[in-house]
Amino acid sequence: MNAARPGTAVVGARPSVLAPTPLARRVIDAGPVLALVALAAVFSLLTDRFLTAGNAGSIADQTAILLVLAAGATFVILLGSIDLSVEGVMATSSLVAVLLAANDRNGNDLGYLAVLGGVGVGALFGLVNGLLHTRLRIPSFMVTLGTGAIGTGIATVLFGGQPPRMLDEGLRLWGTDRVLGVSRLALLALAVLLLGYLVQRYTRVGRTILLVGGDEQIARLAGLPVARYKVWAFVLAGSAAGLAGVMAATRLGVGDVQIGSGQLFATITAVVVGGTLLSGGRGGVLQTLVGALLISVLANGLILVGVDPAIQRSVQGVVIVVAIAATVWTQRRRTRVVK
Repeated sequence: MNAARPGTAVVGARPSVLAPTPLARRVIDAGPVLALVALAAVFSLLTDRFLTAGNAGSIADQTAILLVLAAGATFVILLGSIDLSVEGVMATSSLVAVLLAANDRNGNDLGYLAVLGGVGVGALFGLVNGLLHTRLRIPSFMVTLGTGAIGTGIATVLFGGQPPRMLDEGLRLWGTDRVLGVSRLALLALAVLLLGYLVQRYTRVGRTILLVGGDEQIARLAGLPVARYKVWAFVLAGSAAGLAGVMAATRLGVGDVQIGSGQLFATITAVVVGGTLLSGGRGGVLQTLVGALLISVLANGLILVGVDPAIQRSVQGVVIVVAIAATVWTQRRRTRVVK
């Protein structure tokens, strides 16, 4: 068979259908924002309780913990990997924070140092996840599924029967107090979002994570320490999950094994629906903000119009399937690396 010479056109060759046009790319990028606006418009027509200051505050409260979780998970998904340890990390971190603060089980009273303890536990989980993934080359979903189960198991064995109560009033205020009508947890979530954006945009860690997710082989050929930055991504995600566990503990007043129940699905959905590709290399924490708001507005609106909770779950499932389908369509190629 004769090969085509350089510079000659191949008769019958067609452009790849997987590569979207610039116009299609702009529409795809704007899709989550347009969907958010459309959802808000629909629910505002269906019920007059949606567009109120009180409901806006409720949506902000509902989004706070999810946004922190999803902002951290964004860094791992930007790699093309995934972190399934969210619920286990939240459970363990909430218990550690409560037991280090004033509580009904021991004489500890470390105040805000308890928050650092909870975040530190999350960072430790992330470090273990990253090292196991990079050193042993185990797929990230297997590693994080296992460590998440370990975290939940430890918390269940130690405190599954009777969760310890948080007695530190200063920390409890973070879960209940409001500033100008906005909860402290929502303000904290915005601060985490800003920090995540700064890390992604202006630090070597953030820029390299994006580069590795775009093409890991090229990053290796360029001499970048890919494994090191992968570990950093998991540490960031673990720290965020640890903080989310502490936030949930201040809101509920307890450290509980089930404190993160249901958060894994919502976290991944928020990141993907916001526009971050599951294959990595495209997206970011600002897109994740839109995704988290989409999930919260959808849940809030369905409740206000009286939709059954079981149907709400089904609707969320449809949303993530559509988002994954869009991700696959816009993906140009896969790299042959362990994800």
